[in-house]
Amino acid sequence: MYNEQKAKLLSFYERENRMPTYTEMMKLFGFKSKNAVARIVDKFIEAGIVSKDYLGRLVPLQSLNEIPLLGLVKAGFPADVAEEQRDTINLENYLVTKKDTTYMLEVDGESMIDAHIADGDMVLVEKRDTAKDKDIVIADVDGEFTMKYYRKSGNKVWLEPANKEFKPIYPTQYLKINGVVKAVIRKY
Repeated sequence: MYNEQKAKLLSFYERENRMPTYTEMMKLFGFKSKNAVARIVDKFIEAGIVSKDYLGRLVPLQSLNEIPLLGLVKAGFPADVAEEQRDTINLENYLVTKKDTTYMLEVDGESMIDAHIADGDMVLVEKRDTAKDKDIVIADVDGEFTMKYYRKSGNKVWLEPANKEFKPIYPTQYLKINGVVKAVIRKY
């Protein structure tokens, strides 16, 4: 019975990209009380399948997000490669260092193409209100949001595109940093 419930939990997570609530688990497992759900959740925690965050919400552990890491591939001259599973890698842990302050945005536009960020790409952003010179930021400039390089020289700040067809943006009223881009995700 436990393995069946574990499979249902994993299936829900893969389908919804989040852990179910206790009420959803009652329906998922066919239980009539949240107390029964709490007992099975304790078993999942003991088995290392899930844990609870600081608010008591269930969060998956590494085993739910891992994919095989098979080795290296040459990007230069071709070479023989024997496919062997070397390890597994958790994409979430690899890409997201501060989960509670990280969010994703879909890119709309071409102003960052020379930074290899294209229309339709997804960017992982770490929420911050400060940036270093040359960080790629999400910024509120004079009431409009954009993604550009943050530039600073002395007391002067501006936003610089990564496309020669676009001009730098110099704030006339204010420039507020909302986050710093940490990764770009592109599906082919």
